[in-house]
Amino acid sequence: MNTLICGSLAYDTIMAFPDHFKNHILPDKLHILNVAFLVPDMRREFGGTAGNIAYNLNLLDGKPLIMATVGDDFGSYADWLSRNGLLSNHIFHVPGSFTAQAFITTDRDNNQITAFHPGAMNFAHKNSVLSGKDVSLGIIAPDGRDGMFQHAKEFQEAGIPFMFDPGQGLPMFNGEELLQFVDQADYLALNDYEAQLMQEKTGLNLEQLATKVKALIVTLGSQGSHIYVDGKRIEVPVVKAEAIVDPTGCGDAYRAGLLYGMSKGWDWLQCGRLAGVMGSIKIASRGGQNHKPSREQIKALYQSAFGETISL
Repeated sequence: MNTLICGSLAYDTIMAFPDHFKNHILPDKLHILNVAFLVPDMRREFGGTAGNIAYNLNLLDGKPLIMATVGDDFGSYADWLSRNGLLSNHIFHVPGSFTAQAFITTDRDNNQITAFHPGAMNFAHKNSVLSGKDVSLGIIAPDGRDGMFQHAKEFQEAGIPFMFDPGQGLPMFNGEELLQFVDQADYLALNDYEAQLMQEKTGLNLEQLATKVKALIVTLGSQGSHIYVDGKRIEVPVVKAEAIVDPTGCGDAYRAGLLYGMSKGWDWLQCGRLAGVMGSIKIASRGGQNHKPSREQIKALYQSAFGETISL
């Protein structure tokens, strides 16, 4: 059975700032902010939430289906997906538009400043979850606003369990709209910043939000992650990375690990541990889709980190 991944496909222009943002931003002058960062290191990567999650899930042989909208400039990305065995059946071309573009600047503390042009992503509603074949699990990651509403409704009506992962799209929605998503979803995934924003917008704390879904997952960067399920909080430790190179796409890699474990019926601790392994592997390479571990290497890292074996 397949996992349907609704989200963005984007070109990421990633720039490395060899200093700390905090050294160049005056806190008392934020109302007249005018800052330029010299970035001698720049590269263009294949990215977007749907692309990154699918790429990592494919490393695990997790049978991902990408559902996204793209523009006239998608040719090189389409070739990349094909070379990596990822299907384009549910990728919709919007003529006269650009594929979504992210411009990401990262400092020495791995803080990031991102500018994002949605382009064709604004037409996400032109895709329908109902066109997916043999789908047993889904995820709604940041995408066009109308598309996210539509896909949540379609997942729910089709009886397909799905994870709501608002990510950087969270500010698009008010508290009432976010609670609508949570009520429709089976699972909710957030990073620590998004978790704080979600609580402020909805007026509910994490424990209260967790009662509305089968599981609430909160990633904490270098502090690992927490999974709230059945009235308990499972603490998942971080997996030590071989190197800290680039955080771009780590959250997507983590979610791929979760989705794989969920599709196999694993317990939540195992799901979280595999997710941590995938995030650890990703952060040791640049971009969201340049790491190429074999499944044997993934299993070996899991065993080394947790002292138990898994079957992939």
